[in-house]
Amino acid sequence: MASTSLLTGSMLRPVSLRAASKLPVGLYARSLATPSTSKGSFSQTLAEGPSFEDFVSDNVSERVVLGNTTQPRLPSFLKTSIPKGASFTKIKQDLRGLGLHTVCEEARCPNIGDCWGGKEGATEEEGKRAATATIMLMGDTCTRGCRFCSVKTSRKPPPLDIHEPENTAEAISRWGLGYIVLTSVDRDDLADGGCHHFAETIIKIKQKAPHILVEALTGDFAGNMDHVAVVAKSGLDVYAHNIETVEALTPFVRDRRATFRQSLKVLEHAKKQGVRVTKTSIMLGVGENSDQLMDALRELRKVDVDVVTFGQYMRPTKRHMKVDRYVEPPEFDHWKQVAEDMGFLYVASGPLVRSSYKAGEYFIENVLRGKGTETRAKNLAQDGTSMSATLTQ
Repeated sequence: MASTSLLTGSMLRPVSLRAASKLPVGLYARSLATPSTSKGSFSQTLAEGPSFEDFVSDNVSERVVLGNTTQPRLPSFLKTSIPKGASFTKIKQDLRGLGLHTVCEEARCPNIGDCWGGKEGATEEEGKRAATATIMLMGDTCTRGCRFCSVKTSRKPPPLDIHEPENTAEAISRWGLGYIVLTSVDRDDLADGGCHHFAETIIKIKQKAPHILVEALTGDFAGNMDHVAVVAKSGLDVYAHNIETVEALTPFVRDRRATFRQSLKVLEHAKKQGVRVTKTSIMLGVGENSDQLMDALRELRKVDVDVVTFGQYMRPTKRHMKVDRYVEPPEFDHWKQVAEDMGFLYVASGPLVRSSYKAGEYFIENVLRGKGTETRAKNLAQDGTSMSATLTQ
């Protein structure tokens, strides 16, 4: 914008023509007059000069609104209590002492108190066996940048901790848990994607605490099925890999290196390696529709996935994708029924359900410990197996 100069006292000050045009003609003329050396004259000119209001437009049409007005309001059923309890404290202390990471903390999961705290009202031993922790292997820095995940990212994360498999097995054997979930960041920077590190951890856990059931929640290993096989043959009980969302939304939700079809191949290949149970998880509330969700479930059944969980997507920070909508509990109940009718071995569905949310409670008590439903019994009968046979394989 063009500007002129107003001489006020002994000072030369640039002022925009727009601001100058708002001044009274007399004041504007006096401002252009020869400056006075008198202190009193300078003070008088300064006092008569333009005020702040002269530089502010008279027609302010826009208003600044603080806060996020486009996000749906968080419903009461998604609010959780502050984590506490002896089991929670013990797990947290051991993690810090051994330098281990959990996805519970890194991904800011709202269920950390429930999972680490075990079963309310139970004896100490029962409470510990019902507690579940999800250990995140290979550090806390991922090589990918999914739009829903708050785990920090880098192209070159720190090197692997060679003591992590031993430390993880030691910590888990202390806790006395009945079920443990191992997951990891994606490590595309490693030649094997970290599959041998994953497998070594599982082997050591089984050596130190053979009674513990181990679920491995892995990435897609960049589509390398040989790497998938290394983990699948390590002695785990459940092989989990999350498709996260429906096929149409995958490019907008997950890192572009992860595809819906590639994830299906991971789950299919794991089953072919002799894994007893395969599992996946789907977030609702990211913009999916019913037809897309039905298609995803059909594709999962084609590759014989046994367990599926449905949970509400919750935005971890303002830098991540927005929540499209908060799904009501009755809708989660609907999808649970639909999935069970399609023949899934077990379905966990609810606003606060996560892939490994209370995995011990959901999975041990309702599947591996033999508390079946008619759908599950029908599914096992069709396979020509029994629950006891499954557990002794």
